[in-house]
Amino acid sequence: MSTQPESTSPPVPEPVAVGARPSTGSGAGERDTIRAELATLSTEQVNERHPDLDALSTRELVAAMNEDIRSVPDAIAAVEPEIAEAVEAIVERLRRGGRLVYLGAGTAGRMGILDASEAPPTFGTDPGLIVGLIAGGPGAIQQAVENAEDRDDLGRADLESLSITADDAVVGVSASGRTPYVLGALQYARSIGAITIGLSCNAGSPLARDADIGIEAVVGPELLTGSTRLKAGTAQKLVLNMLSTITMVRLGKTYRNLMVDLLTTNEKLRARAERTVMLATDVDAATAAKTLASVDGWVKAAILVLVTGIAADEAVARLRGGDGSLSAAIAAHAVEDPTGAAPDVH
Repeated sequence: MSTQPESTSPPVPEPVAVGARPSTGSGAGERDTIRAELATLSTEQVNERHPDLDALSTRELVAAMNEDIRSVPDAIAAVEPEIAEAVEAIVERLRRGGRLVYLGAGTAGRMGILDASEAPPTFGTDPGLIVGLIAGGPGAIQQAVENAEDRDDLGRADLESLSITADDAVVGVSASGRTPYVLGALQYARSIGAITIGLSCNAGSPLARDADIGIEAVVGPELLTGSTRLKAGTAQKLVLNMLSTITMVRLGKTYRNLMVDLLTTNEKLRARAERTVMLATDVDAATAAKTLASVDGWVKAAILVLVTGIAADEAVARLRGGDGSLSAAIAAHAVEDPTGAAPDVH
């Protein structure tokens, strides 16, 4: 057995070809320009509250990180009007048959992919309705492909591969607000008439300037200087949560504050579906399960059956024939049959 100590030096990464800029012989000059740009960004400044991070105890580090993250909700509160404007624009496009596309590099790209991937099980949407793109392609989800973000033409190419149209909404995410991959993509999206939204964490960013709607959640210096997977990443996650969730609420994918279009693809979700029907209609578990079975597990249709007393096939037809809003379907039934009452379902 070897007694040699394990090396504490980080592994030397292999050269990454994906997304790398062709060599122009002016790398040093380009880096000078980038350093100058970074020096102006609030997310790249040194956090003066904890300059000696490595001297803190573990308990102190936990407290420092927890304290530092508290500025994120305030940063988002400052851009609530812009978030609301973005949601309205996204809803309009999706109602026209368009899609919502997120794209970014590194953490920002992963946040978009995370949000997009959670929409189908939560809201029963088609996987193609909300799409996440990351600089460097799918391989960059788990392993950094840092050079990919430097190519604005790759952002354009990724959108072209989706056949973006004027009916789509494109959200570019970049903590710095200067990522070439994102800026190139948004420039292309605007050229074909898609609505563009830029989410960054620095004020006066090129991303917000170039987008139709700019959202700048200024979180300030990171606890670990320049590590924008921290506060900036948290802010991105929260804003994307808002964009997708509120859009789905506006599109009728919820009833009250319940998930009524969730996909029942496992036992936990089937149990949640039954519980959701019980919460919405005050029936017992057996009745909820039976009604769900009659509408092929569609929570929204089961609730409509139980609230109105109409047949299962009629409930499904009404929801599919309308705008999908359960509240609207219940209201329409009340207008059609104002004296009617749902049968005792207990």
